[in-house]
Amino acid sequence: MGEGDGTADGAASTLPAELAHLSWLLGTWSGLGLGQYPTIDDFRFSQEVTFRTDGRPFIGYSSRSWILDDEGQRIRPAGTETGFLRALPDNEVELLLSHPTGFAELWFGKVTVTDIQDARIVGARMELQTDGIMRSPKAKEVNAGSRLYGLVNHELLWTYDMAAVGQPLTNHLSARLVPGHLSAGA
Repeated sequence: MGEGDGTADGAASTLPAELAHLSWLLGTWSGLGLGQYPTIDDFRFSQEVTFRTDGRPFIGYSSRSWILDDEGQRIRPAGTETGFLRALPDNEVELLLSHPTGFAELWFGKVTVTDIQDARIVGARMELQTDGIMRSPKAKEVNAGSRLYGLVNHELLWTYDMAAVGQPLTNHLSARLVPGHLSAGA
């Protein structure tokens, strides 16, 4: 067992019962994604996301990404975010995220388990909506967001719609991630 398979660094034996419906997220995931928005040029990125637990009833989250050139090589660092995912009653969740660009978000949503095999979650989705966004005076205007994470065929798929800089809720990012760390080039 290990990364991306419902356990994180040996934490399976210490996973609190209230996190059971989130176990499919645990581990490190990496892969490629696409970015777009009406106010910017389209771009490709690589990403590494980690969901981890230390046995307490929350999951730590971190994500880092890099803009890629046409050959798939890293050009420069891109988005970074870190936060905590907490389970609520009735498979509801809250996610608190912080960004180094001067804003923080509070998200609420629900987890739906779609497939279990051999007592292990092999299909699930988590849908989240922003409840509140705080930003510093110099931060980019971000007004609302919607995120969808899904476990499909052992891959973590996700998409992010954003309302920002005068634009309505519009798709901004999406990625397909697999268990494991990024290779040095991508």
